[in-house]
Amino acid sequence: MSRSLARASILLLSLALAACGFQLRDALTLPTDLGAVRVEATDPYSALQQALSLSLERAGATLAAEGTQGVSRLQILTEQWASTPIAVDELGRAQEFSLRYAVVFKLARADGSDLVPQQVVELSRDYVSLPENSTGSESEREILARELQREMAASILRRIDAAARATSTPATPAAGSDSALPVVAPTGTPTRP
Repeated sequence: MSRSLARASILLLSLALAACGFQLRDALTLPTDLGAVRVEATDPYSALQQALSLSLERAGATLAAEGTQGVSRLQILTEQWASTPIAVDELGRAQEFSLRYAVVFKLARADGSDLVPQQVVELSRDYVSLPENSTGSESEREILARELQREMAASILRRIDAAARATSTPATPAAGSDSALPVVAPTGTPTRP
């Protein structure tokens, strides 16, 4: 009896997930012409650089050693953190902040051509930092910073995946349509060609 109940529960859960539109994300697609890749950052101890290297390796990329020539390069051009007060208490002390993390990156093939042109990814999270309990709020900020770094690595990999899928299946405008597809500018803002 319990075995059939377990099967029925799994079937019901599967149907519920399918009904709400849930789908598993496809595996990361790397460009076929990517070859060996080196992740570079201005900060040699960048946690983002380490996370991207590990994620690319898990996706099947061959990582190139420092100084290797003729390899694709994922360059982290800048990483910027900012903590902006967004709420104050009755004494004018900041008690809620917005933690922002912005990264400028690009991915170039071994021949120097851009696979993913220079662009900016910006993420933010809000957190509370009570003036009378600054010790606990610093650890909350550190936890949020680690979470943002993980999300940043995932965002960059999704952009690489999108570029790989776009180059493997080029999109064409609909027949009879005189408007072209939007082009993503280096800042990530859609523009018309």
